Amino acid sequence: MHPGFGVYIHIPFCAKKCDYCAFATFTDRHQLTTDYLAALRTHIKRSVASAMPRATSVFIGGGTPTLVPAAELMSVLAEIPLAEGCEVTVECNPDDITLEMMQTYRAGGVNRISIGVQSTVDHVLKSLGRTHNPENVQRSVSCVREAGFETFNLDIIYGAAGETLDDWSRTLRDVVALDPPHVSAYGLTVEANTALATQPDRHPDDDDQADKYLLCDDALSAHGLQNYEISNWAKPGHECKHNSLYWQQGNYEGFGSAAHAHLNGRRWWNVRTPDRYIELVNAGESPESSSETLDAETSKREMLQLLVRTREGVPLGSFSEADLDEMSELLDRQDDRIVLTRAGRLLANEVALRLIDAI
Repeated sequence: MHPGFGVYIHIPFCAKKCDYCAFATFTDRHQLTTDYLAALRTHIKRSVASAMPRATSVFIGGGTPTLVPAAELMSVLAEIPLAEGCEVTVECNPDDITLEMMQTYRAGGVNRISIGVQSTVDHVLKSLGRTHNPENVQRSVSCVREAGFETFNLDIIYGAAGETLDDWSRTLRDVVALDPPHVSAYGLTVEANTALATQPDRHPDDDDQADKYLLCDDALSAHGLQNYEISNWAKPGHECKHNSLYWQQGNYEGFGSAAHAHLNGRRWWNVRTPDRYIELVNAGESPESSSETLDAETSKREMLQLLVRTREGVPLGSFSEADLDEMSELLDRQDDRIVLTRAGRLLANEVALRLIDAI
């Protein structure tokens, strides 16, 4: 099935830089908000005039989109031509969410909310460098539901320094109690040039993260959420279209500073700072910073590396017979596909190294 066409909009403003975050976000550029949103609208209009396809999914991320006035953010979304049934997601900080904000989003065409929960244990949030109040998560979910959203996601992270198995179990209990249609659960990773990278004593432990992953899978599966990609669980029909487009190497355009785009094997990304993005767009120039074009072999391999992480898996010929025998506890044959077992999900990166170029 053709994955469609996606649009990503980057909002680079944050109240605080989280210790683990490597995204292009800024805590000292809020005065640029009005000019930045105007530049986004201009950039989108130019792409639409150049025959940009109707979007089948839109993801507004960051940064913290909820720091931007809701009506102004919706004025950016209004410039994007949407296909029927388009999925439109906004990332939200639970401290910022109000019923009025959610109603404005809903009226503006948003139909999916992603809430950055990360943990419901206060000392774990502090360890991550997060500042939101865990009590606001339940209030936020109530606002989302009252505004009429039928689907939403809760983002959680495991493996922070000082997080015990009991802490993680508490977060999982709290998340399940909110009955979300979708949960994304990520193991904490150490990215270069982050505050976390400079503090090796706070780096996650692989065995601890494996234990927490299995706890997560048990808790979410028992609540009717099915794992459809290593880090994503959903009730049937609530899978994220935008993520699936990425995993299938679909085409998408990125608007905003540091936003990435892909079109038929060519990838490019915009300049990193909002100041420079505004300057280039206002001058009528492309904000593209750099690009790369994938050859067919590289594109094929990358697709397999992404697909092997999903429940659909990869074609039968993607692994040699010898590797299938050797990794029988990690891989499962399902008709003409090969999918990861639960044990295989824990070692997905290692398994992916054995992929052969077949699709």
